Amino acid sequence: MSFFDFAVQPISRSLSFIVSMPNSKDIIEGCIRGEKQSQDRLYKQYSSLLYGICLRYAGNRMEAQDVLQDVFVKIYNNIASYNHQGSFEGWLRRIAVNTSITNYRRNLKHAFQKDVDELVKLNEEPNTYEDSEYTAEELMLCIEKLPLGYKTIFNLYVIEGFMHKEISEMLNIDVNTSKSQLSRAKAYLQRELKIIATVKKEQHV
Repeated sequence: MSFFDFAVQPISRSLSFIVSMPNSKDIIEGCIRGEKQSQDRLYKQYSSLLYGICLRYAGNRMEAQDVLQDVFVKIYNNIASYNHQGSFEGWLRRIAVNTSITNYRRNLKHAFQKDVDELVKLNEEPNTYEDSEYTAEELMLCIEKLPLGYKTIFNLYVIEGFMHKEISEMLNIDVNTSKSQLSRAKAYLQRELKIIATVKKEQHV
């Protein structure tokens, strides 16, 4: 297992936590009936989780807020279609991801205008730093620095677990494009993590 594959594991674990929802069946049924109190309870319970998903695919926080509103509109309008097969949270997450990708595709023409190589000089096969340790917060901060196109593919592949073929279909891009963007995203992250490692080392000298 490479350093990078090991390093991103805490992110996946920290982002895949299960949010328990008391009396979820009652809240779902209340939302189906259009009860505002149930809708408010649902929003309060899941808005933070779903906002985090939206933020991973949005260009900024304001855009993520707009996407989140679209997500809840879709949830309220389609909650009657939830068939209680599989987790309710998983159903909500899929809506958030799909809505975020729809928003992303509207802005797709801007996403890959700048290649990472134009931002920083990187090697295609970056060095690894197996003796360094990074917190999930440090890794997330580095991911947030990624150009939107690279960040989107990185999140879909590493965080959400989609395969390149699925990503290519979702974003309407070539499979090889998805692979190359992921490779460049990892190279960018390796550079940022190396900077963090250097700073940490200097602080302990």
